[in-house]
Amino acid sequence: MDVSAAPAGTLATRPAVGTQEMLAFAVGLRDTVQRLSMEHRFAVAEVETKVMILREEFLHLHRYNPIEHVKSRVKSPKSLIEKVLRKGCAPDAEAIRASIRDIAGVRVTCSFIQDCYRVLEALTAQDDLRVLEIKDYIAEPKANGYRSLHAIVEVPVFLSSGALPLAVEIQIRSVAQDFWASLEHKIFYKYDGEVPERLRAELAAAAASAAALDDRMEQLHAEVHGASDLADDGFDELTLQRLWGLAHTP
Repeated sequence: MDVSAAPAGTLATRPAVGTQEMLAFAVGLRDTVQRLSMEHRFAVAEVETKVMILREEFLHLHRYNPIEHVKSRVKSPKSLIEKVLRKGCAPDAEAIRASIRDIAGVRVTCSFIQDCYRVLEALTAQDDLRVLEIKDYIAEPKANGYRSLHAIVEVPVFLSSGALPLAVEIQIRSVAQDFWASLEHKIFYKYDGEVPERLRAELAAAAASAAALDDRMEQLHAEVHGASDLADDGFDELTLQRLWGLAHTP
């Protein structure tokens, strides 16, 4: 084959990459990905700390914990590289940080829908977080029935070289919504995205049932949440009277 006759832009006319040059590129890319993974683990830790503080404060002030559990993840190096290729961004740290905003993710599962909004408001109101995007899939569910609050925030991570703002995707959903989303994900994974129409219809119906369950459970919660529970902390009537006397002693 006469490579000199190959059209411009084909493999034959591209400059050859030496083995050493390619090896150096691979090593640099590996270091970049590992660095990004480390940075975003720190960003996840920052958000998790904020959520933990909110949980403790709610429990102390309101004697009620709206947060059932918290999960987090950082994209694996393989998953991150695949997304870099899909988006076609330059494989350097600055470009990846700017183009891919879901390297780090935190999922907060709350007891009730009202709690989801309360936690989102408390988080996004913090001065050191910059809100990049919010999507309310509870008010406007996806076509398949998916319901959740999504927020992408920028959180500062303080490294030895200074503060580095990093994006973290936060998902906030109720227990019922989380159960539905987990089931939907497993079904889509099993069918490689090609879910039969019958199952799609069943999932949509289940999503509606989960929404109705959320509403009903929130109503029941509102009916009983006002009951006094001071006695649980040892504040019986006699103790309160004695403490009242001490507080009002001249």
